[in-house]
Amino acid sequence: MAKKGNRVQVIMECVEHKETGLPGASRYITTKNKKNSPDRLELKKYNPVLKRKTVHKEIK
Repeated sequence: MAKKGNRVQVIMECVEHKETGLPGASRYITTKNKKNSPDRLELKKYNPVLKRKTVHKEIK
């Protein structure tokens, strides 16, 4: 049985990768607290295709 709480898993996807039109997608899975951050997350993560840190936004 899964425990209930405010922490949920979210998927982060690279914004810059989508704009380039290159195949594939840079995605990360992380968790966030719904109460502390109700808005969508936006973090800088490493994109292995572009070989640099880029902005990743939460997708639904």
